[in-house]
Order: sequence, then structure tokens, then C-alpha cells
Amino acid sequence: MSATLILIVIAAYFGVLLLISHVVSKNTSDDSFYTGDRKSPWQVVAFGMIGAVLSGVTFVSIPGMVGTNYFYYLQFVFGNVVGYVFITYVLVPIYYDLKLVSIYTYLESRFGIKSYKTGSLFFLISQSFGAALRLLLAAKILQYAVFDAFHIPFFVTVLVILVLIWLYTHKSGIKTIVWTDTLQTFFLLLSVGVTIYIVKSALNLSIVETSTAVINHEYFKIFNWDFNSGSNFFKQFISGVLIAVAMVGLDQNMMQKTLTCKNKKEAQRNILTFSLVLAVTQFLFLGLGVMLYMYAESFGIQLDVENGKFINTDTLFPMLSLNHFGTIASLSFILGITAASFSSADSALTALTTSFTHDFMDFNHKNSKEKKSMKNLVLFGFSVVIFIIIMVFSQSKGNVISLIFKVAGYTYGPLLGLYMFGIFTKINIKDAAVPFICILMPIVTYLLNHFFILWFDFDFGFMNIFVNAFLTVICLILYRDKKNIN
Repeated sequence: MSATLILIVIAAYFGVLLLISHVVSKNTSDDSFYTGDRKSPWQVVAFGMIGAVLSGVTFVSIPGMVGTNYFYYLQFVFGNVVGYVFITYVLVPIYYDLKLVSIYTYLESRFGIKSYKTGSLFFLISQSFGAALRLLLAAKILQYAVFDAFHIPFFVTVLVILVLIWLYTHKSGIKTIVWTDTLQTFFLLLSVGVTIYIVKSALNLSIVETSTAVINHEYFKIFNWDFNSGSNFFKQFISGVLIAVAMVGLDQNMMQKTLTCKNKKEAQRNILTFSLVLAVTQFLFLGLGVMLYMYAESFGIQLDVENGKFINTDTLFPMLSLNHFGTIASLSFILGITAASFSSADSALTALTTSFTHDFMDFNHKNSKEKKSMKNLVLFGFSVVIFIIIMVFSQSKGNVISLIFKVAGYTYGPLLGLYMFGIFTKINIKDAAVPFICILMPIVTYLLNHFFILWFDFDFGFMNIFVNAFLTVICLILYRDKKNIN
């Protein structure tokens, strides 16, 4: 289809985002960028968070991974739901009772300044890589669908996306994002619905027949009991719990939205509602994946295969949408991927800016003019960081979502260990030892996983976050402050 038409649709979509930003940005204060003035309706926050969590990576990776990993990802989703319950009833009350803006301030009150700075630093590293990898995939798709036709280099495409995000977020940040994420989640889900309808119609199936075909398909395997496999049920479920706690409950990006709710009870309703809707949405993505493979097989479309296994599975959804499903499906896919990529990147940049200004730059003791200048400078700085990471990984291929969770296991593991130790024990620790522990434990975890695969053919998989957090807790116990035990 016409690249010009796609460009016009994207421009119109961006115009709507700017309009929302203009309306929401009226009567803002110095804290609106960071707290949304704590007036956000919880229903709006819950719906918008779906788009932020799914991101462009999930949008294309989950359907594609079905061909190599069946429905095993659903085991991970089941664990996520349990993790969100923990966030609802344990972490949210802590954050609200302490009236936190940066959630890592908790570590200072519990352990000390070095723990606080270390926790925030690990978030900054993890979020920078996670946001960049999510945006990378979306940028590649937009490059293929639009900008290649105009002979625009890839780095310019990335710059354009980052500039557009800056334009509608720099003034009121999270206050704007709560509402723009709602719009973006709507378009993301609309795209999935349109694609399901088009594929169903092309295969001449009714809704009931489609459901039956998916359930009876060879890829509809939910549970993996092979203990050595990285997709084993227990590894996936437990890591699903822990990664949900780490990547949402201990993530400034996700919790910043939740903390814009009016009070603790509304914030808890937000998390519970969001978790259930998200689980259903991810199930639909997996079902869509089966339908895409059925479509490719029925119409004789050749997919990339190596050693009898599908490769480059992230290209399945965009390839079929842009080349085989027609104009409406192509436009809905572009809107969906644009919405998903903007939704995850805009909130990530806001969270990175919030964490750095509050945790490292003595933000609260600055006057209004200094706060505004500092915020804009930091927001620009992290945009540059994300641009650099994207360009470094621009030649990467394969299943990006697995890479993101693996990176999260190493970077969020120490954070998870610190918070669990702080919440469930009253033991004080030697604050000065925390930075060294948090740097060393991911390295030890990586080496352990390498040698377990080499010696025992046993892959930790996503469970590396559990190993990482567990080792962190053990070291914290060894370096406890014996003179000051509560």
C-alpha cells in the first residue's frame, strides 16, 4: 500500500496526541510532570497501562513466538497475575503511606543513601535498555512500511520518533501520558481485533470455528513439564511472578502512573483491573499467533526456517499485515504498532527523567525555573541515551521480547532482592556494601547459568531473576549490620 497514505495516517494520529497534550497541559504545576497532580481516574490509568506494558515488542513478538514456543508464554502470564496481586496489597500501600514520587526513596528510609542510589541506578540502566529495545522493533517496522519508500535513513526515523514523543510529553509528562496511553491502548487493541476478523474471514471460519481451530491446533500447548527446558512451567510461573513484581511494582515507569491515582484504594483497583484485562489481552495475542501461522500455511506463504525451526518470528505479524491482509489491516497494524511504541517509550522517558532528577539532582530544593530547566535537560539526555542504544542494537534479529526479559532478570534481580529483604525482614545491613553486591550478583548469575547449561543441560530461562535476587538476599544477610538489628 501507499507509504504516503501511511504517513498521512501517522501524522493525523500524532496530531491527536498533540491536541490531548495541549488540553491536559493547561493549569500545570511544577509537580504535574511527575505526579499528574494525583488526580487521575483509576479506570483511565488501568486501561492506559495495558498499552504501556504490551509495547510494540509484545505486539509483534507474542504472536510470532507461538511458532517456536507454542502457548508456553501463558504460564508466564499466570505468574504475572499473582505478582500483580502482591503489588496491589504489599507495594502500593507502602508507596502511598510514604507519599513517594520516586519509589526508590523507600530504599533510603530502609537501608541508607547508597542502597537508594544503587536501586535507582539499576532502574535507570534497565529502563534505558528496555525502552530502547522496545522502540527499536517499532522503528524497524515503520522504516520498512514508510520511510524506506522516501529513502530516509534509519537513524533519522529513530530521531523523528523521539522528537515527536518529546513534543507531547515535555510540558506535563505523566499528566499527559495517562490520557495519551488510553488512546494508544485503544488503537493497539483495535488493530488486533481487525486482524483477527480479517484472518477469520480469509479462512472462511466463524467465531466458534476459529476458536475451535486454535484450541485444536498443534501449537496450542500451554504447559511444559520438561524440567531442563527454559519454558518449564515452574520456571515460567515463578519468573512470571517475580518479573511482574520487578518490572511493574519496582519500576518507576509503571508505578508512576499508579501513583497518580487519587488515593490508595483507587490505585489498588487500578492494578487489579489492569492485571486481569492484560492477561486476557495476552491470550488473544497468542491466539492471533496461531491464526497467522494457519493463514500462512493455507495460502502457501513461505516463512523463514533454519534447522527445521522458524526464525525471525518477530517479522510474521508485520509481514502478513503489510503485504497480504489489505489496506484496512495495514493501516490498523501501523496505528497499532505506532500506538504501542509511543505508549511504552513516552512513559519510559518520563520515568527516567523523574528518577534521575529526584534521586540524583536534589530536585526538591530547586526553584521553579531551575526545576523546569533541569527536567528538560534530563529528558533530552535520556532521549540521546535511548537513541544510542537503538543504533548499537539496530542489526539485531529474532525474538526481542525474550531478550528484554533476560536483560530484566539481570538488572532487576538486585532490586527485587533489596526490596524483598527490606519488606520481609527487620535486619539492617551495611549500606556501603550494597553497590558491590548489586554489581557482582548479576555477573555471578550469568556465569552460573552458562555453566549449568554446559554441565547439566539446564537453562535457568527467565528464572535468572530468581537466582539473581536470591543471591542478593544471601549476600545482604552476610553483610548485615550486627550492631544495629531491629
